[in-house]
Amino acid sequence: MKFEEAVEAYILFLETERNLSANTLKSYRKDLLQFRRFLEKDEEAKGGIKDITRISSMDIRRFLVSLYRSHSPSSVARKVSSIKGFFGFLRRRKWLDKAPLRGVSAPKIPKKLPNFLSVDEVFHLLDGRIEADPLPLRDRAILELIYSSGLRVSEVVSLNVGDIDDSIRLVRVTGKGGKERIVPVGEKALTAIRAYQSKRGELARRRKDGSPTQALFLNRFGTRLTARSVERMIKTYALKRGLVRKINPHALRHSFATHLLGAGADLRSIQEMLGHASLSTTQKYTHISLEQLMHVYDKAHPRK
Repeated sequence: MKFEEAVEAYILFLETERNLSANTLKSYRKDLLQFRRFLEKDEEAKGGIKDITRISSMDIRRFLVSLYRSHSPSSVARKVSSIKGFFGFLRRRKWLDKAPLRGVSAPKIPKKLPNFLSVDEVFHLLDGRIEADPLPLRDRAILELIYSSGLRVSEVVSLNVGDIDDSIRLVRVTGKGGKERIVPVGEKALTAIRAYQSKRGELARRRKDGSPTQALFLNRFGTRLTARSVERMIKTYALKRGLVRKINPHALRHSFATHLLGAGADLRSIQEMLGHASLSTTQKYTHISLEQLMHVYDKAHPRK
């Protein structure tokens, strides 16, 4: 089987069996085709490897070594994951007798604390008067919702009008892999969403084809807002509010989790609300406990 055919079979498997998102599938395909191009140019591969059965672990290791010159450890680790998943798939399908993965390992990624805002910074960002026009009201509703419910930006832009139940203060979210979860929404966020929805029709009527849309958050042309647009909006909004450090949708999501944990919420509940598949992913937020511990120590210890 040719390399490209095997890649497409793997991508189809991930799409139909694993239900991965379009962005994730795009990343996997990009990584594997980059490996393919490397093999074509690699002199030691003798003019390129045409058949997947001829690929060795040494070929993979040479590819990874070439990446360290221009890629971060996290980027290299993702490509290792793509390659391992690909060859594991081929082995399970019996298209290969043995996966060429001996000695192939991902680099260690330094742990980074999540970027988050203090409570005062969040209040400064969200408080203040805004114009009663559709776009400013939409922007405020998005900011309030991300901080209130800890949604990913992709989840926010995927929301439809019927996904928010105002009466019981819940939002139905479609997360990674198409998994649905139910998350509480605070009253301030609901108030902002109601204000926006009172003007949403003005945006919906701008659609060129005049057809109705169920998308909750619309752009100036009446079509569904994109994640990139939300990222730009939050950056601009933060600068207008005098917050000069980097603030993006993930910073608000991290702030949601950090502030809940700091106020005593248990890690399992936060995991459920964030939509993390593994508790270990949520545990990065325990850094706030260490900060509180140091604060208590510095305040109370007689000989610190």
